[in-house]
Amino acid sequence: MAVIEITSLEHPGVEVFSTLTEAQLRNRLDPQRGIFIAESPKVIRVALDAGYEPLALLCEHRHIGGDAADIVERVGDIPVYTGERKLLAQLTGYTLTRGVLCAMRRPVPPAVADVCRGARRVVVIHGVVDTTNIGAIFRSAAALGMDAVLLTPDSCDPLNRRSVRVSMGSVFLVPWTWVDRPQEQLHELGFRTAAMALTDRSVPLDYPALKQEPRLALLMGTEGDGLPQTAIEGADYVVRIPMAHGVDSLNVAAASAVAFWELRNRE
Repeated sequence: MAVIEITSLEHPGVEVFSTLTEAQLRNRLDPQRGIFIAESPKVIRVALDAGYEPLALLCEHRHIGGDAADIVERVGDIPVYTGERKLLAQLTGYTLTRGVLCAMRRPVPPAVADVCRGARRVVVIHGVVDTTNIGAIFRSAAALGMDAVLLTPDSCDPLNRRSVRVSMGSVFLVPWTWVDRPQEQLHELGFRTAAMALTDRSVPLDYPALKQEPRLALLMGTEGDGLPQTAIEGADYVVRIPMAHGVDSLNVAAASAVAFWELRNRE
């Protein structure tokens, strides 16, 4: 471990925490060299426990021997950049949550079949682009018994810094990957699909047949337009959450929590 005091915004090595955009961190051209940022001691601990590889730490002075002492101890021989709170806020553009950031190696996304192997309940995130919603869906998926998460390529990256923080590290707890043809690939793997949408053929969430499905995938759509019509038409079930007081729908994150709880694997 090398503790490195930084005194300027141009200190070599800290660009990963400052000047690189989320797209540059993700490195679409070479995923094996991609990086993501985990924020706060609790989230960093969850990532380390899940086997993610740390590359560098950015930590306020007071946390090196405080809240982040155990993290500094376990990350091994990587740079630990430190400085005063004001300087670090100028560097990153925001005040650090609990004073610690960790740059970590982005894993290569696994195959859909590998993520779904042994799974009974899967959620497909279809075109959801809000980072907060992505984080919240992952947190609910982990807490409420989803076995895996699949995301279409037009969805937000789960390893976006804000998504990771909102999920409280749950993105490290549930197997996930990207999927190009969700319904076709899930049907090949023996799943039935349930599209969350308001249509004339929608059945209520407590529809008995849904709970009896041995392998079920829930399709959750975008914040504004919902699922594409092709996804709805190709689903085995179309499902709605019964509403009161004339409310027609819930935010996708809230709807996911309700659906996960109702349709969780009870065995």
